Amino acid sequence: MSKKIVLVGSLDTKEKEFLYVKGIIEENGLETILVNTAVYPSFTEGDVSNEEVAKAGGSSLEELREKNDRGTAVTVMANGARNVINRLVEEGKVGAVFGMGGTAGTTVGATAMKDVPIGIPKLLVSTVASGNTRPYVGEKDVMMLYSIVDIAGINRLSSLILKNAANALSGMVKGNRISIEVEEKPMIGATMFGVTTPCVNQTREILEQSGYDVLVFHATGAGGDSMEALIKEGFIKGVVDITTTELADGLVGGIFKSGESRLEAAGLVGIPQVVSVGALDMVNFGPPETVPEQFKDRKFYQHNSTTTLMRTTVEENRKLGEIIAQKLNKSTSPVVLVLPKGGISLLDRAGQPFDGPEERDALYYAIKENIQEHVTLIEVEEDINDPSVSKLIASKLLEQMAAKKGDATHV
Repeated sequence: MSKKIVLVGSLDTKEKEFLYVKGIIEENGLETILVNTAVYPSFTEGDVSNEEVAKAGGSSLEELREKNDRGTAVTVMANGARNVINRLVEEGKVGAVFGMGGTAGTTVGATAMKDVPIGIPKLLVSTVASGNTRPYVGEKDVMMLYSIVDIAGINRLSSLILKNAANALSGMVKGNRISIEVEEKPMIGATMFGVTTPCVNQTREILEQSGYDVLVFHATGAGGDSMEALIKEGFIKGVVDITTTELADGLVGGIFKSGESRLEAAGLVGIPQVVSVGALDMVNFGPPETVPEQFKDRKFYQHNSTTTLMRTTVEENRKLGEIIAQKLNKSTSPVVLVLPKGGISLLDRAGQPFDGPEERDALYYAIKENIQEHVTLIEVEEDINDPSVSKLIASKLLEQMAAKKGDATHV
C-alpha cells in the first residue's frame, strides 16, 4: 500500500495555501490526503470532509456554527483531526503529516500529530515557530518552520516558504523508502546537562561497548519528558537517569521544568534504572534580566549569554531529596540511587562556584530519611564526573539488565 502525505487544515481560510502545497507534493510523485478542519464552507471539500472531522471530535458542524465559539470549534476540530489521523495510521496509510497556520492552525496541526509514531515525518509551517514551541512539539519529533509572514495567500515570500516545506516533506517520505540496515540493539535512556557531560559520556561508552544503544536526552524539561514518554511506549529498556536537574526547576520555578511524572515512568513500567542527582545544585533562567526579582540576592553563575544558573539552597535541596524519594518509592522494580558526596556537577565541587557541602548534605539526608528499602543507596566520596562514578553507574545498570534478562529466560 502506498503511504500518503496527510494535509491537515482549515480550507475555509487556507484553501489556496493547502492546494498549493498539495500540488507541489503531487508533482513530486506522492499522493495526498486532504483533511478539512474548517467549520464554515469552502470550495474544496477535502478527502476527509469537515463534517467527518467534527463528528470524530464529538460534535457536528451545525452545533459548532450555532454556538459560534472559536475556542470550542478549534478544540473539537483538533481532536477530530487527531482521531481521523490515528485511524489512518492504524490503516497504514500515513507517510507524513503536514499542517500550517497561526495559533489556531498550529494548535489543530500539532494536536493531530500528537499520536503519530516517532519516525513518521511531521511538519508545521507556523507564525509562532520562532517563539516557545514546546506546547506544540511536546515529546514528539514535530518539525516547525517559521512562516515569517502571516499565512494569508500565495505571494513571492509565502510561496518560497511553502515550497520549501512541501519539498522537504516530500524528500523525507521518499528517503524513508531507502532501506539501510541498522543493527537493532536494546536502547538505554540517559539524561545529560553540560555540567554532567563527562559522567554521561563515560557511562554511555561503557554501555555501548556492552552492546546497547544509548539515547542521551538533554535535561531541559522537554528532554526528560521525551525520555519518560519513550519509556512508557516501550522503546527504552533501561535507564541511567544521571541528571535529574529538571526537578529543581520544577520546584523553584526555572525554565527547564519537566512534567509532573518525571522520574516515575521507569519504575511504573518496571525496567532497570540507576538514578543520580546530577545538576540539582542549579535552577535555570534565561539572560540575567529574566531572573525574577525575588531571587536577586541569590548566588548566580552566568553559564553563557542566554543562560543564568542559580544555586539551590539548603531548604530547596531538602525538599528535592523528599521529592526524589517519593518518586522512586513508587517503583515496581529494583532501583539503584547513586549519591556522589564530592559534588553533583562541574560547578559543585571543591573550588568551584556552586560548591555546597551543606546543600549536598541536606539533599542526601532527606533522601535517606524518606527512601524505602527496595531502593539501593550507594554513597561515594568522589564527585559525579569522576570516572569511577561512571563505571559504578554503568556496572549497576548492566547487573540489573542481566538479572532481568535471566528472569525473562526462566519465565
